[in-house]
Amino acid sequence: MSINNNIWELAEAFVAGSLSEGEITELNDRVAGDVAFASEFNEAVNLVRSMAGSGKQKRFRSMLRDIQAQSANAPAAPKRIVLPAHFWRTAAVAASVAILTSAITIWSINYSLKKSDSQYNTISREVGVIKKVQAQQQAQQNKLIEIINTKTKPAPPSDVKYTGTGFALTNDGYFVTAYHVISDGDSVYIQNHDGDYYKAFLVNFDADADVAILKIEKKNFHFGKGELPYTFSGSKAGLGSGIFTLGYPKDEVVYSEGYISARNGFQGNGLQYTLELPAGHGQSGSPVIDGKGNILGLLTAVGSQNEANTYAVSSKAVLELLHTIPAASSLHLPKSNKLGHMSHEQQIEKMEAYTFSVKVYKK
Repeated sequence: MSINNNIWELAEAFVAGSLSEGEITELNDRVAGDVAFASEFNEAVNLVRSMAGSGKQKRFRSMLRDIQAQSANAPAAPKRIVLPAHFWRTAAVAASVAILTSAITIWSINYSLKKSDSQYNTISREVGVIKKVQAQQQAQQNKLIEIINTKTKPAPPSDVKYTGTGFALTNDGYFVTAYHVISDGDSVYIQNHDGDYYKAFLVNFDADADVAILKIEKKNFHFGKGELPYTFSGSKAGLGSGIFTLGYPKDEVVYSEGYISARNGFQGNGLQYTLELPAGHGQSGSPVIDGKGNILGLLTAVGSQNEANTYAVSSKAVLELLHTIPAASSLHLPKSNKLGHMSHEQQIEKMEAYTFSVKVYKK
């Protein structure tokens, strides 16, 4: 089972009550974990409902016009027109829809999901207790706003110019990315997998190696709980070693896997690897990880269309740059590898907390 990614189709199915219990559960989980999706879906649901209400009102007005035309063609003598019973039902429904439209727009998505199975059956009953419903809806809305304000930091006010990927060096805010990602910007932010933004500053870089080390500005910042679950390899891995990476070529994290096709990189660069690994724009700075959970390097470039090569700077270059930082003695690099004892799916899930989108802004 998979929830349809088309928000409009999903909203129509939700309003029509055609989603199964399993699909409702899956939808609820997606709404809880994706604030942006929840907002778009809620707007789509409200619009679908409004359109449905608008259609009923149009039919109601059309019926009035028909009755008016019949009256105009009738004899001049006064005549009593008896409206059919279904006319009154239609009028009642139209009036109910008009009254509830403004209230529905403030419903939080969680409240809507819980009421989905009985939504159409309860509308007419809720008209009689509208004040109580409005109070409940307002409470739900306030709760949703509180959750959003707590979990999501606002995005920077200007438009992003460049994007890449970064990953944690230490749990207290130091991270690494490709230098070319941040070299031409005025300010740098990261956006983690929860959607939170944090501003960062440049600590040191090596333009030749294409490595930059930055730190989150927020005081007492931590990427996660405890020490990082991976270690950095001090030597190069062997030819054919299996690898994988997580990166942000788009707004969500993307997984890729491959292997080391050459121990040296572009034009024989000894600080690089050549990889057989699919990669695209936005993945510069992504960690290159082996099956045991060791960081082997970070992605920096891809070859031309004629060559299916991806290039990565080795972790050795990262460690060498760390040693040039005055505060290096206070940096606590991870000493134990916890990923090696996990399944591949668990490794990926664990890495998501320490891998993030790097967003560069320029005035």
